[in-house]
Amino acid sequence: MNYRKATIQDLPSICILIEDAKTLMRKQGIYQWNEYYPHKNDFEEDIKNNNLYLAEEDELLAVYSINEECDEDYNQFKWSTDHYCVLHRLCVSPNRQGKGIGKTVLSQIEKQAKDMGYDAIRLDVFSLNPYARHLYEKNGFVKRGHAHWHMGEFYLMEKILK
Repeated sequence: MNYRKATIQDLPSICILIEDAKTLMRKQGIYQWNEYYPHKNDFEEDIKNNNLYLAEEDELLAVYSINEECDEDYNQFKWSTDHYCVLHRLCVSPNRQGKGIGKTVLSQIEKQAKDMGYDAIRLDVFSLNPYARHLYEKNGFVKRGHAHWHMGEFYLMEKILK
């Protein structure tokens, strides 16, 4: 699998991948992502800020963003370290889910975060998305707290990088 930073030319394929994911989530009864989030503008901003990444083979397999930005609700909980990055908008192509791509991409994200000098990765996951929760829990992320946002309850999770 090839990993690289996204460019503005990638935006159309990213938007197609995200819309396909939203459709699948709705079919699964998960109403986390909608017409407002994530939006094309979120990905344009990620590209502009140089923190949006793609995983590819012959096609776009996954997209994710890594930065140090988080909601202020993150500050209410005890975390293991102060030197962390935050994972946002991880999305595996619906056509390729269930084939280990999420696990492979998370391993890359961990390596990338270590190479960037971070001690931990933080994220939030929708409590009513069993697939994403399972992926993170199975790959060593630990729940540190929870927040209530627009769509409901989200778990705030962390993985210490060794």
